[in-house]
Amino acid sequence: MPKQVTGLSSLNSTQPDKSTKASIFGARVKTSIIDDKTERQAFLDFGEWSAIGSIFFDKLDNPNPSKNFTTDNFAKPLFPNSSNIPLNNEIVYIMALPNSNIQANVDDIAYYYFQSINIWNSTHHNAVPDPVHGKSVPSSQTQDYEQTTAGSVRRISDSGTEIELGNTFKERLDEGSAIRNLQPFAGDLIYQGRWGQSLRFGSTIKQSPVPNPWSSNGEDGDAITIIKNGQHKEDKDPWIPQVEDINTDASSIYLTTTQKIPIEVASKSYKSYSNAPESPNLYIGDQVILNSGRLLFNSKVDSILLSANTTINLNSVDSINIDSPISIIQSKEIYLGDKNATEPIILGDKFLADFSALVSTINSLATALVGGGGGNIGGTMAPNIPVLTAASQVQVRAGNMINKIEQYKSKVSKSK
Repeated sequence: MPKQVTGLSSLNSTQPDKSTKASIFGARVKTSIIDDKTERQAFLDFGEWSAIGSIFFDKLDNPNPSKNFTTDNFAKPLFPNSSNIPLNNEIVYIMALPNSNIQANVDDIAYYYFQSINIWNSTHHNAVPDPVHGKSVPSSQTQDYEQTTAGSVRRISDSGTEIELGNTFKERLDEGSAIRNLQPFAGDLIYQGRWGQSLRFGSTIKQSPVPNPWSSNGEDGDAITIIKNGQHKEDKDPWIPQVEDINTDASSIYLTTTQKIPIEVASKSYKSYSNAPESPNLYIGDQVILNSGRLLFNSKVDSILLSANTTINLNSVDSINIDSPISIIQSKEIYLGDKNATEPIILGDKFLADFSALVSTINSLATALVGGGGGNIGGTMAPNIPVLTAASQVQVRAGNMINKIEQYKSKVSKSK
């Protein structure tokens, strides 16, 4: 009876042989070429920019103590349009397939790799300590990895790892910042990054044993798509998966159908409305929700167009500021200060034309009074001093207003 092979060695189902087209085997990633500086000599020797994303590997059943880079331990990504470069010490499948010389020699073979094998069922990393090149692993972690390899659930008991993952990748295991897997639900299609990013093609599931915040309404199977960047903190063990939370995740985009999303908005005053719109956390129906610490909409070439079948609401805790060379509001009615405002705004040009004529008439009257001595007192020729004084003041003020009549017009605001 043949010996049963288990563990990582079982990945070596066939020995690597470049003369065999169908060769496939498991390997440990030693390093990768991700730029033109980190592994400079390898970058130059193996194709320069065409080598980006490639890896150097060790055979699992026959690791090489040296760190030499040759074509015998060099592999390119298998898929050209999907980049998922493994970390150092992650395990990958290697395949021997035709290379760029296929037109001249169909038997000429190169190595290609699949993405990392899901050893620990972790989106963060799936590296395994290297018994040949790796650093000494603390006893707590040695026990952790040995138990997990034997079939136990991986549960890190400390806050770090001594596995060499690359020059810049630092594992996060603290409860406050640990990277957790996303909780799946029946029928979900989920894509997850290494740092808490995710894309969920999900649905309403009203009777799920694990609750989620979008299934309180609608019917089972109603579609929802959630894009999330950055996880919220939870006071739970770091290996327990989590469900998205639109209020505490760093940045989110929700595309809904019949779901009611319990979003907490920064400002929800709708005093300008006679009939206010449905509160954001109560609305049920198709909608797109964006939530983050800051939103920036920028059009590099053309316009930003906002269009709504009913109303557009701008709501802010502090202020709404508009900075533009020209601001135009075209509307049948404009209410300023309150939705029940009734006082009309004066038309500047028309009013000032009539007002200028009135002031000119008053000025003429004042001039006549001053020239006539302010009128007689009791039929005598004595000047009427009070009238003369008042007329002189009116004459001066009216003249000043006539000279400044154009200055009363706003250079910014216009009305129709």
